Amino acid sequence: MSEVLLERPAEGIAVVRINRPEVRNALNQTVRQLLADHFIALGNDDVTRCIILTGGDKVFAAGADIRDMVERSPIEIMARRGERLWDAIASCPKPVIAAVNGYALGGGCELAMHADIIVAGESASFGQPEVRVGIMPGAGGTQRLTRAVGKFRAMRMLLTGEPVSARDALAMGLVSEVVPDAEVWSAAMKVATTIASMPPLAVMQIKEVLLAGEDASLDAAMMLERKAFQLLFATGDQKEGMRAFLDKRKPEFKGR
Repeated sequence: MSEVLLERPAEGIAVVRINRPEVRNALNQTVRQLLADHFIALGNDDVTRCIILTGGDKVFAAGADIRDMVERSPIEIMARRGERLWDAIASCPKPVIAAVNGYALGGGCELAMHADIIVAGESASFGQPEVRVGIMPGAGGTQRLTRAVGKFRAMRMLLTGEPVSARDALAMGLVSEVVPDAEVWSAAMKVATTIASMPPLAVMQIKEVLLAGEDASLDAAMMLERKAFQLLFATGDQKEGMRAFLDKRKPEFKGR
């Protein structure tokens, strides 16, 4: 069975599931490549409107596969060009929901931070423990984490390697929602179903503008927002959505 599974639980929703329970879903090169392949394909698939990224009921991903790294040289690590595989997830135009149970550590925490929404179980924990094995995060752990929780909380997590609980992660802005462990899947599906029912062109524009504007000046980001807002008036979904509102009926969005 593949180390990354693709599932279709409902119309418009795709699930990408890491499937290495014997090693707590450690992220080796094969898993990273399979994740990238799936996200590229789903990003280009008109049928898919929302993606759920998940692991197992007990662990999301406990980090990189140390056995695959311990004897590697700097040139071998560089030659892997891992940034291209991570970018396939970061640049996916479809909304991504990370459904996290258990450990999301190291590369697992970085992977969750590539999502747009994180739904975590009560027992989930998040951390960047790379410093404890003599290295540092290399897939956004110092950068995405700081942007999510701020310098001082990020520094504590990164320099100590200590994980934080799901509730602490929620309080610091690292996750979107915390639910009982048994409800993570249903909560993620509920959000995904809502997003999948929305006009897909508007959804993609919202994601693109939000991410592009994060590191831009306010004036530049506002310009991006205005242009995207104006562009959406060329879509049939805009006409359908507003007419349905006035007619007091449910809209039927076509994605065009």
